[in-house]
Amino acid sequence: MSWQEELNRAVRTADQLAEEMGWNDEKLELCREISERYPMLITPYYLSLVDKNDPADPIGRMCIPSGDEFDPGGSFDTSGEASNTKLEGLQHKYKRTALLLSTNQCAMYCRHCFRKRLVGLSNEELNKRVDEVVEYVSAHPEINNVLVSGGDSLLNPNSILERYLHELSAIEHLDFIRFGSRLPVTLPERIYGDREFLDLFEKYADVKTLYVVTQFNHPRELTEEARKAVYALLDRGVQVRNQTVLLRGVNDDSQVLGELLARLTRIGVSPYYIFQCRPVTGVKGRFQVPFEEGVRIVDGAKALQNGFGKSLRYAMSHPRGKIEIIGRLPDGQMIFKFHQNKYPEDSARIFTRTLSADSCWLDDDLDPI
Repeated sequence: MSWQEELNRAVRTADQLAEEMGWNDEKLELCREISERYPMLITPYYLSLVDKNDPADPIGRMCIPSGDEFDPGGSFDTSGEASNTKLEGLQHKYKRTALLLSTNQCAMYCRHCFRKRLVGLSNEELNKRVDEVVEYVSAHPEINNVLVSGGDSLLNPNSILERYLHELSAIEHLDFIRFGSRLPVTLPERIYGDREFLDLFEKYADVKTLYVVTQFNHPRELTEEARKAVYALLDRGVQVRNQTVLLRGVNDDSQVLGELLARLTRIGVSPYYIFQCRPVTGVKGRFQVPFEEGVRIVDGAKALQNGFGKSLRYAMSHPRGKIEIIGRLPDGQMIFKFHQNKYPEDSARIFTRTLSADSCWLDDDLDPI
């Protein structure tokens, strides 16, 4: 089965999922209600990784709708994306990086998605004119890299990907181009089974350094097919990095997270962030782990790694910047440091906060105290 056929056969309705999972009418009706609000899409490949006999299965938790998604708490824009939009589909929050929203489509709609407002729903925030992006980036020499994101950037047709690669690789002051994609996890055959795609990336990897930034969250996602996709990219000169999200019920255990990090470095994938799950509406109550617990989990996982595996950072994407979560002082205060900053006054700033044991996020007001 080709990757296009795999995608066409994806589970998109509650009735399809109920048949696959053997659900009763009550579960079916709940899934219908949720998927009307937040679309569902699961590839047959990814669904095959789910233990259908385990209601708490971590793989199922990431792809199967839950009643917790009706929780009204949280926000749909937790890192201030709207305020950083300079052109339709183009964000410029950090001085050196331009972020391009290229599509609202994914091969799987993750239940913990931080762009739940957009994926599978709205195309209002997407870039529709590549020439405007090229003009903006060309006019801002301080930008040294572009992150093509989405949705899933690698789900764009090869013709669109070639347009981005051709135009962006010609900008001299760009050091590299990144593509954010979970396809190595959710639809790996899109990577290893498409010769045209691989030839395209090999061609432009000779012109400009290319990265695919993916998101493996659990060791069971590192299947033979996933490894095949990673090796296909590496063989064509494309570097692969991983950003894991710390998720309740998925990887909130040092042994599980440590195994994931070790297996990633073993296959040549550098894990460089573990992200605090954002307080997104429909996500917050189900997936967030408190800072105090998160620090213990991440430190425990890092203790199981070699030097490469220890180089990652535990961080959060806050409206004011990317903030590293460093640890807890004896007096109970948590230490934080700005790893990237939107405002110059926050550059490399270290600060502490006294937080409750169940605190999972920082308020927007992070002025020095």
